[in-house]
Amino acid sequence: MTATDRPPYDAIVLAGGAARRLGGADKPAVRVGGRPLLDRVLAACAGARRTVVVAAPRPTSRPVHWTREEPPGGGPVAALDAGLRHITADRAVVLSADLPFLEEATVERLLAALHPTAADGALLTDADGRDQPLVAAYRTTALRHALAVLAGDGGNGLTGLPLRRLTAALHLTRVPDPLASFDCDTWDDIADARARIREHGHVLDEWISAVKDELGIDLDVDIRLLLDLARDAAHGVDRPAAPLTTFLVGYAAAQGKGGPEAVAEAAHKAAALALRWAEEADAATDGPGPGNPAPGPGR
Repeated sequence: MTATDRPPYDAIVLAGGAARRLGGADKPAVRVGGRPLLDRVLAACAGARRTVVVAAPRPTSRPVHWTREEPPGGGPVAALDAGLRHITADRAVVLSADLPFLEEATVERLLAALHPTAADGALLTDADGRDQPLVAAYRTTALRHALAVLAGDGGNGLTGLPLRRLTAALHLTRVPDPLASFDCDTWDDIADARARIREHGHVLDEWISAVKDELGIDLDVDIRLLLDLARDAAHGVDRPAAPLTTFLVGYAAAQGKGGPEAVAEAAHKAAALALRWAEEADAATDGPGPGNPAPGPGR
């Protein structure tokens, strides 16, 4: 079953913690790869029918519904309960707001792991095999039942309860993923995350994602095709032609049909033009020959 075939899901993002190990810093606003941690998580659950963020409202990269637990600072179980009151889907993805490497594909993996089983939820495990209940997909009926039981067990309701009290009452399936489960609890974690995204093999994808997010663009394009075009323009015409040509390709695509196909069509046309320029330059260097006749009268 593909992502489009599966039932819809809602998302709950917990973003109201005290961040004591960061000295009380506004952790969801801390930037990794030029983007706030919260926005990175919101990008990963962009497929949700409704996204509820449990925190004080703030500007975000896309619209969300805001709510708070009562009293504020009541802990993750109370925050989860507050978010659950504002969703209606049968499945909910529950995420913390400090996951720099979470991707939409990871969310889909969790939903896929939950779908064919009788489990109450599917969660990631980290590099040490520990459960990460705030990187998970749950059946909302199971969550509501477990929360109701917990609320009735103690005099203080859900305030201050640890997440393990909730997850212990659920039947869970586990999905190992050391990278996507990496969360930022300390400044060392932040520094590690910032270094990782600049590693070879990651930096380009991270940069493109950041630019699209900053510009409000939701478009998947063939990055290799555009890089090849830039190379051909730089070599066949002039070095500054590379960025200008890719800009013009994007502009032409936007003026036309739009979408990845339009970008590819414009890129192929520009690449062919750059190749013709390179051939003419080579011919000029080599001088007249069998494949390059000298101009005659009228030419």
